Amino acid sequence: MNSAFDAAAIRARAEVAIAVALETGREAARFRRDSDPGILAVENKGLQDFVTVADKRAEQAIRDGLLSRFPDDTFMGEESGGLSDGVGAWVVDPIDGTTNYIRGFRHWGVSIAFVAGGRIEIGVVYDAAEDKVFHAVRGGGAFKDGLAIHAAATDDPANALVILGHSRKTSFDDYLALSRRLHERGIDYRRMGAAAIDLVRVAEGAADLYYERHLNAWDMLAGALIAEEAGAVVAMPPIDKLLADGGPVIAHAPGLAGEFAFILESEGLSVGG
Repeated sequence: MNSAFDAAAIRARAEVAIAVALETGREAARFRRDSDPGILAVENKGLQDFVTVADKRAEQAIRDGLLSRFPDDTFMGEESGGLSDGVGAWVVDPIDGTTNYIRGFRHWGVSIAFVAGGRIEIGVVYDAAEDKVFHAVRGGGAFKDGLAIHAAATDDPANALVILGHSRKTSFDDYLALSRRLHERGIDYRRMGAAAIDLVRVAEGAADLYYERHLNAWDMLAGALIAEEAGAVVAMPPIDKLLADGGPVIAHAPGLAGEFAFILESEGLSVGG
């Protein structure tokens, strides 16, 4: 662990992040439920990426909730940007799955990670579909509303359920080729549109693999730690690279390591970095 943060300091931050994620997620859900849908989409930032009134409100609430308690930490948010080069940094997606949120498809969440010393130390994800919070502290296991969760024990590809992501920054032909390979292997797959939630589905054993070729750091860091602490095999580039440029993430049930080794090879990644 980074020497600037002992176990008590990390635990204190985790407890605040859990409370902030739950409060912010519930408020975003209320705002969506009570608003005219026409007010939600206020500007277009580009393909797949809609800024909403709710996004901005949620990010400000998370920033205020965290930095009021830990003013020396730095903050990087999807909407407001920010620095991630301090001793400890919060990396936040206030509403992951914004398009789902806008349309009323409840596969969205709030993602909060805390990074120190080049490692993810805390991951917290609010799951709107279940109104529950997933969290993990490095080395302490993974939890859903305080109950321990574990990656699936699946070891037969024919029984596997896969979630794929796709960014328009990457090749759609490659995505189709991967889909075809999974189909030919008899593996069922989905595309859901919210990376943080997709990763915690692997963590709780509801899915056996999540893979996307390019994500931003705020989309993946919290969910990746939760999946890893739940026993999933997780591979992604080093944290500094993700903070600067984003990149791929792979998380899968350990019993399917052989089946999905080709994905790690295609990305030039190894487990643990």
